[in-house]
Parts: sequence; structure tokens; C-alpha cells
Amino acid sequence: MPDLTPADLTHLRRCVELAREAFDAGDEPFGSVLVDPDGAVLLEDRNRTADGDQTRHPELELARWAATHVAPDVRPRCTVYTSGEHCPMCAAGHAWVGLGRIVYAASTEQLTAWRADWGLAPGPVAPLPITAIAPGLPVAGPAAELTDELRELHHRQATR
Repeated sequence: MPDLTPADLTHLRRCVELAREAFDAGDEPFGSVLVDPDGAVLLEDRNRTADGDQTRHPELELARWAATHVAPDVRPRCTVYTSGEHCPMCAAGHAWVGLGRIVYAASTEQLTAWRADWGLAPGPVAPLPITAIAPGLPVAGPAAELTDELRELHHRQATR
């Protein structure tokens, strides 16, 4: 997996800030940023699942927004940055909309291992990597520089 660039890390740090905002608002700690081919941020979002709608993941919200607001020929050149690797639902939405590269700070494998270490039950959806759902998508991650911070944030969520 190629090394993450300084720009990648800047956007991933913003995703962690958004994840912290989600946690502070009572949601699960996930945040995402959609960036255009020139590096401009098009949209940011955070998890909004506290009301019980578990489909309100930021990655899926960004894909829905891009379907309406980003030209089809531009979408494959956009990048989605996210604090946690896309779940199967979000990876499918991302692929169907035709977005490009995904860069994540923590992998599904890491999140699954952390949850198991804390004695939490597995989620209702198989913890598959993005490439198992959308094999053609370019992905990069995890970001070792952010692992400790994200693990602590998810631990705080797990012990609420």
C-alpha cells in the first residue's frame, strides 16, 4: 500500500476531528471529507446515527451528495477521506455513485479487533474490507499516525 501523502494526513486529521464531533454529539465516532481532483474540500460530514437510523454514515451521505452535485466525469477523480474504513453499505454506495480513491485512518480489521478486545458483540453486517465489496476502487490506509487517537475515541464510545 502506498504511503500516505502530507495532504492525505491533513484530510484524515480533519476526519478524526469530525469523528470527535460525532462522539461529542452522542453519535458513533466517524467523520468523512470529500475532496475534488484539485484538492478542494467539497463536503464534510460526521456520523448521525444517534436517532436510531444506522444508515446515516458520513461516507454514504457524501456519496448521495456527490450523485447530485458532482459531475459524473469528475467523481472518479475525487477522493473520500474517512476516519474508519467504509462498511459494506458505504463501500457499495461509493462504488455505485462512481467516486474514486478512498483513504481511511483506521481499517475495518483494526476496528473489529478493538471491539472484540473490549468484549463487544460483532455488528449486524460482516466486517468486510472495501475491496471485497468494490474490488476496483483504489484505497489507502490505515494511517499509523492516527491509530492511538482513534482507538481511544472508539474505546470511549464503547464504554459510554
